[in-house]
Amino acid sequence: MTAPAASNPETTRLEDLHDVLEQGAMRKAARMLNALQTAEIAHLLESLPPKKRELVWNLVDSEYDGEVLTYLHDDVREHLIELMDTGELVAAVGNLDTDDLADIIQDLPVAITHEVVKSLDQQRRDRLEKALSYPEDSAGGLMNTDTVTVRPEMTLDVVMRYLRRLKDGLPDITDNLIVVNRKGHYLGVLYLTDLLTHDPDDSVAEAMTLDVQAIPATWSAREVSTRFEQHDLVTVPVVDEDGNLLGRITVDDVMDVIREEADHQFLGQAGLSETDDMFAPVLLSARRRALWLGVNLLTAFLAAWVIGQFEATIQQVVALAVLMPVVASMGGIAGTQTLTLTIRGLALGQLTFANTRWLLFKEMAVAAINSVIWALVVALIAELWFHDTRIAMVIAAAISINLLAAAFAGALLPLLLERLGIDPALAGGVILTTVTDVVGFLAFLGLATIFLL
Repeated sequence: MTAPAASNPETTRLEDLHDVLEQGAMRKAARMLNALQTAEIAHLLESLPPKKRELVWNLVDSEYDGEVLTYLHDDVREHLIELMDTGELVAAVGNLDTDDLADIIQDLPVAITHEVVKSLDQQRRDRLEKALSYPEDSAGGLMNTDTVTVRPEMTLDVVMRYLRRLKDGLPDITDNLIVVNRKGHYLGVLYLTDLLTHDPDDSVAEAMTLDVQAIPATWSAREVSTRFEQHDLVTVPVVDEDGNLLGRITVDDVMDVIREEADHQFLGQAGLSETDDMFAPVLLSARRRALWLGVNLLTAFLAAWVIGQFEATIQQVVALAVLMPVVASMGGIAGTQTLTLTIRGLALGQLTFANTRWLLFKEMAVAAINSVIWALVVALIAELWFHDTRIAMVIAAAISINLLAAAFAGALLPLLLERLGIDPALAGGVILTTVTDVVGFLAFLGLATIFLL
């Protein structure tokens, strides 16, 4: 007998917390909640409807408030921030890492932002201003300015004594120390493994590694995540245009970027944002989705208009009405496959206008092969169904034309939209559906008008 699959621990905790809340055992719920990691608390909050979310938020220990806020999606974070007074917010975010504080402070009311900045010492204020001077989705926006730097002339024994004095001041996820000269210019890194295994009398210059290239602060978050993936990095220094050290990016920040990019690609195809709250108010959700429903309605009317131009043909050959969805569906699937592949290539930085011609040729070749195979299959089915060779030939030709058009559009649309500054993940699917519907119906009904009437 097969053993039942193990439950997801997070799902189990969520269900247990729901049960405790339903029982009204607030003290027990608070103990359960504050025993979790801050990221788990954020996950639980996002999994609750608004009323229960507010109740649970009040149970979270105030010392965890700031960290929990950093893990929440924008909509949920903004809602919970509205529930907090100025003193609570200043206390919650005052001790956050600079990069996390830079993310949250942009969501705070202006008056509270001033209070938070006033509560910081001069060093942290300077670091925050530096972090805020770069766009959120850039390397400068991702970086943390809390770094441990050493000079190349120092001995490893001196470095070890320096680290012992730091104790709890050592930043999280520290796998290396950053080597700079007296002017703060980046030179290389000293891995902790090399620090421990080299002779204590060796200098930093003798033990340091020069292979780790710093990332310019102006790089996009996508370029940063690609660098981490390709070089298996844990941390990497960030420099300005003159090569001076600004901070460092850690792998946990890059994981957030990768997750957000995946959410964006997945939800964008449905016209949704990765920052949307699953339990947002009905009117807010309806308003956000109405735009894409309206766009889709316009494209649907365009396809309907094309069909309307062949009303007489459809009335005389009823079989065409039965077979029309087949043509549109085949084109839609083929186009979506190519579109998804192209958007993924753009997201990974693998696709540019330089190699577009090769991709287009390859996708058209794939579409040509599939169009021959499936046109023959559909033609055979149509022949057996309606006993009309002309209808079979017409639908075969229409499917071939639509598959080729779908591949062409799926390969070029994302590149064109990105060049125009439009997000391919959001707009690509809607436009592609219009192309495949219009081309499919036009080809099928146009050929039917020519050869069947």
